[in-house]
Amino acid sequence: MIPSAMEPMFPRDGNAALTDLAVDLIASASHLSGQIQEPVRESIGDLVRSMNCYYSNLIEGHNTHPRDIDAALAGNYSRDPKRRVLQLEARAHIEVQRLIDYGEDPEASPYSTPYIQWIHEEFCRRLPEEYLWVENPDTGARVRVVPGEFRDGEVRVGSHLPPPAADLPRFLDRFQAVYDDERLSVPRAIVAIAAAHHRFLWIHPFYDGNGRVARLMAHALFLRRGVGSSIWSVARGLARSSSEYRARLANADAPRQGDLDGRGALSATQLEEFCAFFLRVSTDQVKFMGSLLQPGELLRRMKLYTDDEQAAGRLPPRSMALLREALLIGEVARGRAPEITGYRERRAREILSTLLKKGLLVSKGPRAPVRLGFPLDVVERWFPRLYPVD
Repeated sequence: MIPSAMEPMFPRDGNAALTDLAVDLIASASHLSGQIQEPVRESIGDLVRSMNCYYSNLIEGHNTHPRDIDAALAGNYSRDPKRRVLQLEARAHIEVQRLIDYGEDPEASPYSTPYIQWIHEEFCRRLPEEYLWVENPDTGARVRVVPGEFRDGEVRVGSHLPPPAADLPRFLDRFQAVYDDERLSVPRAIVAIAAAHHRFLWIHPFYDGNGRVARLMAHALFLRRGVGSSIWSVARGLARSSSEYRARLANADAPRQGDLDGRGALSATQLEEFCAFFLRVSTDQVKFMGSLLQPGELLRRMKLYTDDEQAAGRLPPRSMALLREALLIGEVARGRAPEITGYRERRAREILSTLLKKGLLVSKGPRAPVRLGFPLDVVERWFPRLYPVD
């Protein structure tokens, strides 16, 4: 098979609707970035990485409870083997995304073969052994997934037959050459991320883990283009529209439908429809996080929560004063606790200690400034609809 089998790789020139969608995503992401102080962004990033892995698991048919994810991050694994492997899978995803978010990923382009293999290796080497085996549905033969290594045999994905293993290098070289083009305008480069998401899955270079790699690759690409950040994730939107996501991926596998459907081997119309869907979902998720992080509304939800907790005797009075300062300023020096709460030093330290113990404030050290934390117990109150309601 030759690489032209996956043409067209871009939507057709002059597609104003896709350009508009890309511009809307860029503007929405810029607005979101300006809403949050950097220290608060770090805490929200921790929360969103957990959310992202939850929804990415869900796309793969693995329903991992947020509390199990939280426990895995603390090293507390379930004795139930089925829950434990899901916890290990979730932690693997979070750790790889954290490497990307903190710039500890390779300098190479995320479109490049070394970067693609890096994502797969870093994710798969953290998985339990039972997750590294796949079964050929036609023959029943079991094949081991080697972290970071492309498949050496043939596969079928639904009705789609990806390129033969021997041809993968040529397809991936073409993949990078087309999408990793510095001459692209920013809106065109954003559309490229959407198109590449499908074409990578069409190539299907690994026996398993292609979906994970594709979504983490898109995350890295959005970051490199200054649109992505640790505080929003496309995975939530894709999981919440999983039927449409799968259908549009499959539709974009279709061959060209006549003379009005582009000039390549595959349908230009269906690729454009997929790109539009992917960009709409991305923008929806940016705007969703923007609505949750709007300072006035977030402060209102935080106050309702602290009022309830104080009434129940679980939080001391004036807790909200410290939480409010941490949200609006970003970091709070511990020595400012008396000034902020209006209490003497001993009582102010007790309030600070309670908030740290509950995870509502977090710190990098016993004397370091404190910043806002988002323990799972407050997520539904402070960030409604972030996760599905049980």
